[in-house]
Amino acid sequence: MAYINDNYLKLPGNYLFAEIAKRRTNFAKAHPEADIISLGIGDVTRPLQPEIIDSIHRAADEMADAKTFKGYGPDGYGYDFLIKAVIENDYKPRGVSLAPDEVFISDGAKSDTANIQEIFGLNNVVALTDPVYPVYLDSNVMAGRTGEYDSESRRFAGVVYMPCTLENGFLPELPQQRADLIYLCFPNNPTGAAITREQLQKWVDYARQNNSIILYDSAYEAYITEPDIPHSIYEIEGAKNVAIEFRSFSKTAGFTGTRCAYTVVPKSVMAESGSGRRVSLNQLWYRRQTTKFNGTAYIVQRAAEAVYSREGKKQTQAVIDYYMSNAAIIRKGLMDAGIEVFGGVNAPYIWMKTPNGMDSWAFFDKLLGETHIVGTPGAGFGPSGQGYFRLTAFGSKENTERAVDRIRTRLKL
Repeated sequence: MAYINDNYLKLPGNYLFAEIAKRRTNFAKAHPEADIISLGIGDVTRPLQPEIIDSIHRAADEMADAKTFKGYGPDGYGYDFLIKAVIENDYKPRGVSLAPDEVFISDGAKSDTANIQEIFGLNNVVALTDPVYPVYLDSNVMAGRTGEYDSESRRFAGVVYMPCTLENGFLPELPQQRADLIYLCFPNNPTGAAITREQLQKWVDYARQNNSIILYDSAYEAYITEPDIPHSIYEIEGAKNVAIEFRSFSKTAGFTGTRCAYTVVPKSVMAESGSGRRVSLNQLWYRRQTTKFNGTAYIVQRAAEAVYSREGKKQTQAVIDYYMSNAAIIRKGLMDAGIEVFGGVNAPYIWMKTPNGMDSWAFFDKLLGETHIVGTPGAGFGPSGQGYFRLTAFGSKENTERAVDRIRTRLKL
């Protein structure tokens, strides 16, 4: 008899977005006449831009010629042309110096933020913001780094939960107990909150004082509009000694279906072995990637490189502006409807308080039933998300305007 990984049985119910898809499908079957608008799952809707498509075509032609054909890519890292573009455009202008072998090209920040925990021991204490992107928590549960799930508190034993509430501006406070691995995401998914340099410096200082590692997801940095919001944690003094950063082309350049991202692991980030020896996490991640991952497709990496060309930057920024215009439409529409709204300024997510203190999933059903709009229940992101709801700006402008109009005219508050 083969035995399963019992840690999977600790996970309650379905993955959040799978549950949303299930409920939407069931509603559509029961109401085939309904014109459902999705402002729930954060998938983009704008097509890849011409500069990117042209690069894909050129790369595809290279793959059709024996002289330029590419098989396996460079072990562990990715192609030099993309790594150089990343460093020159995303980091050097912000005063951050990186070596090429500190950047690892991958197929997505989701997979990287989940897989990174593999290089850490199971005895590490994990700290998570609450609400949180479910992958951070679920991947640690699957690995066995947590205790059992308590259905009443809706929390796992052994995890440090850092509530992000209206009272603290949706920014976590430093944990009262020591944490080894700290997951931070800014601009935040799901709340849309952003963190200032001064606020982020406190987290870096905490990590340095406690020999902790910050796992910093900055997948939405391209949506930052305010000047005092850092785009990279490495803009903060001392961060290169304690932080690993994750970036993605998914929401920035529409690569949700094309799949490309990168993770930065400075060689100065160290952790201890069981015997007390300090080990570079850069080398561990390199070992993990070369063992379990054969790299991102050459065609896709050429497409990502095109994002950094002059025309690529211009076209990508136009798409970001399009989505942020949607965010402004949603924010104004909800406020006009008398709903308390947060986010949508430095992130493409709008975090709203459910009317009359309604349960998040109850509001999901109400919104779908009365307006035929799909959103994301805040409770699905953690206990502190109860009583909140997330809408995304990634729909078309037409559907965004239609959705807001329905909320104004059909939703019974």
